[in-house]
Order: sequence, then structure tokens, then C-alpha cells
Amino acid sequence: MAHDHLTADRVRRLLGPRGDVVEKRMVGGGLSFSVDGRMCCGVTGTGLLIRVGPDAVAGALEEPHVEPMELGGRRMAAFVLVGPAGYATDAELDGWLRRALDFLAQLP
Repeated sequence: MAHDHLTADRVRRLLGPRGDVVEKRMVGGGLSFSVDGRMCCGVTGTGLLIRVGPDAVAGALEEPHVEPMELGGRRMAAFVLVGPAGYATDAELDGWLRRALDFLAQLP
């Protein structure tokens, strides 16, 4: 499924000031955004893939419009899928991107 171009543009705008962001097509037509060589998030046709880290997945799943991210029938341990209503405003989208960036900042 192709990615949502409007959401991808919003992510680009919010991550844009960083000089270390790389975009790459995902299997199925999605678009991933890597920061400093590590996957941060992705935009699909159905939502926003956010890398929150394995320890934060359970808490994120308690929030509205968030579900487990599955690929090929398997849950991705460090990611959640946020539905469009969960990032309708730029403040909400920025909050999800900050979670992903905070997780990446903890990695060695």
C-alpha cells in the first residue's frame, strides 16, 4: 500500500532541520525515515510507524489510536502503529516523533 504523501510531507517538515535524516522506500510502498543511520519512523497508507523501543511499547499501546505493528504476522518488538487520528495535529505528530528520537538518543 502506498504511503500517505501529506503525512510524509509533515514528517519531512518536522524532521527537516536535522541534517542526518534519510528517507527510504519500505516494502509495500511505505516510506521510512532514518536518523543518524537508524530507523526512526515510517509512513504507510494506514498510519504512522513509530520506533518507541521495546520497553515503551506497552505504554504506547494504552493510548488512543495506537496498535501493535505487525509485519508478516509477527509483532515488531520496538514499534507501534499510530492511526491518523493520533497525529491529526502537528503537535501530536511532533510528540510521536520526539518519542522516537528520544529512544534513538538512548542507543549506543
